[in-house]
Amino acid sequence: MSSDHEQPEEPAAGGPEQLALIRETVRKAQVPKAKPRTWRGAALAKELPVARVLVNKGVLHLDQFFDYAVPEELDAEALPGVRVRVRFGAGGHRVRDGRREGGGMIDGFIVERRADTDYGGALAALAYVVSPEPVLSPGMLALARAVADRYAGSLADVLQLAIPPRNGRAESKPSPEPLPVPESPGIGTWERYARGPAFLAALADGGAPRAVWTALPGPHWPDELARAVAATLASGRGALVVVPDGRRAARLDAALTALLGEGHHALLTAESGPEKRYRQWLAVRRGSVRAVVGTRAAMFAPVQRLGLVAVWDDGDASLSDEHAPFPHVREVLELRAGQESCAFLLGGTSCTVEAAQLVESGWALPLSATRDQVRLAAPLVRTVGDAELARDEAARSARLPSLAWRAVRDGLTIGPVLVQVPRRGYVPALACERCRVTARCAHCAGPLEALDDRDVSCRWCGRDAGAWHCPECGGTRLRARVVGARRTAEELGRAFPAVPVRTSGRDHVLDAVSGRPALVVSTPGAEPVAEGGYAAALLLDGWAMLSRPDLRAGEDALRRWIDAASLVRSQSEGGTVVVMGEPSLRPVQALVRWDPVGHAQRELAERAELGFPPVSRMAAVAGRAETVEDFLTTVELPSDAEVLGPVSLPSPPPGRPRRPGEPPIGESWVRALLRVPPGSGAALAAAVKSAQARRLARGGTDQVRIRVDPLDIG
Repeated sequence: MSSDHEQPEEPAAGGPEQLALIRETVRKAQVPKAKPRTWRGAALAKELPVARVLVNKGVLHLDQFFDYAVPEELDAEALPGVRVRVRFGAGGHRVRDGRREGGGMIDGFIVERRADTDYGGALAALAYVVSPEPVLSPGMLALARAVADRYAGSLADVLQLAIPPRNGRAESKPSPEPLPVPESPGIGTWERYARGPAFLAALADGGAPRAVWTALPGPHWPDELARAVAATLASGRGALVVVPDGRRAARLDAALTALLGEGHHALLTAESGPEKRYRQWLAVRRGSVRAVVGTRAAMFAPVQRLGLVAVWDDGDASLSDEHAPFPHVREVLELRAGQESCAFLLGGTSCTVEAAQLVESGWALPLSATRDQVRLAAPLVRTVGDAELARDEAARSARLPSLAWRAVRDGLTIGPVLVQVPRRGYVPALACERCRVTARCAHCAGPLEALDDRDVSCRWCGRDAGAWHCPECGGTRLRARVVGARRTAEELGRAFPAVPVRTSGRDHVLDAVSGRPALVVSTPGAEPVAEGGYAAALLLDGWAMLSRPDLRAGEDALRRWIDAASLVRSQSEGGTVVVMGEPSLRPVQALVRWDPVGHAQRELAERAELGFPPVSRMAAVAGRAETVEDFLTTVELPSDAEVLGPVSLPSPPPGRPRRPGEPPIGESWVRALLRVPPGSGAALAAAVKSAQARRLARGGTDQVRIRVDPLDIG
């Protein structure tokens, strides 16, 4: 019979040697017996036999690393960063608090090889290495952890967004050899901006400037972004540019190819397909390509020696991911700029409130043109208000005011004319009957809604509006508004029967049109580029976008208008834009003056007074009423937190697919908003994440949906 410890020779009873033996026996009994480092009879790696693994299980109470033993046959391949398969749950690894979760095989990433483990039990071993390609770098891991903490999410969920699915055929092919470092390009049209040449020079010299760039209207922005990328490459560093959609990515791709030639950059978009996209991603990770242009998911692209991160049109909703934890490209690139000490460029023809805050805080510098340059590049903008529409016989009969009709008629003599129409659909909202300012709650400044013919309450905190009065004009009567329009290409075709009409929208988006006379009817964001620019543009039903019950309604309407108007020729070339909106409204005035920065600055000042994001930080908690109520009683919020609500969330109408953030069809949900000052944002995210994790650890199945800094708070 074998024994774990060799038995010592028994000393004489009662002597000091016997007392020492007793003490040594007690000490050994208190030390746990060492576990054999084997698994199913296979020997383990002799050096660093423990692999710390991040399992692909995106639940908050399992947001930690787990230790696994490394079999000897996997020692050479089981390196940090590779994909592995492990047994997790029953029959596999045991969670540290003793609970077993799940079961069977699960994917994961090795984040570290260690000599020992702090886990007290026997370790399960790695099942196998999926691929020896190290796809998770320490820098990517640090970024993913920062994003998860920022948005109260799990590390596994972030990495699912950051690392594309494996494609074996793409992985088996070698990446091309890296091309020589290109020379720094000329400044091109950057000379139109006061600080433009200095910004490019700083990039070429290896600097890390941070700027908010308000681009001039016209077709030059792809070339200007390409020159910023080329200047960064000339310094021996890499560059990353993220744009909202594949059409704009294609324009930037063409500009970079024209400036540098083939092979200097990779294009990462969904249109590429899984194999090509993964092959391009691998070329970036391996260092074969040092510049990336892509859509939302490219914000995590593993660019080597990153020198510049840039995002175009950060107000576009497509730059916010629709999967948990819902990160926004702008925020992720800000984190990357800080972690990797690289340059940052936020560009667009318009300006968001968040961009204005970056400048006001001193984190970034403004990069804009002088007013003389703006006047040279921008088209003439004219307005048609409600009073003019009421007096206009043409508007009542043809649904097109005389001013707009003349602009279309004159524009069609020299080129195409763009007609922007708001998307179909409606959202009820309330506004002042006299001045049409959106009605807001006197307690929390949330938007008001009519529950029935008499009761009016707040969509945020649920309080009754009581005796509401307008802060602008003093009016006390409310009116219902409807967002949407049913202007069709057929109606415009009847007004101009001899002119071809083309449409561009959600079902069929045009990339470009010729410079021949035509009517191009488009929904916001789907406007095609016209050869030589449009001769004129009509921005119909401006009230429809301005009256949305959304905190960003004015900002988004101005952004949509400026994006469309930027496709029109300059005033010196005869370009004219007609917007149907009240001239006294702030977004309309900003469009006429072409002053998106001033509009954003005034919006930021008002939000600071009302405690709106981004001056404050918010988290939306949605779910069944009893679940949200239980969550709110258990979450340990910061002392300066304010709870608004909960209020009911409308279910999607029958026949329409469920959108992100909406309750499941047939279920009744409520939503509460948690608001804190900006200095408590990290504490708020940690509190809601911790509360959700505790609920999951208790075995709860009916969980709440958490979104930090939601875009749709109304």
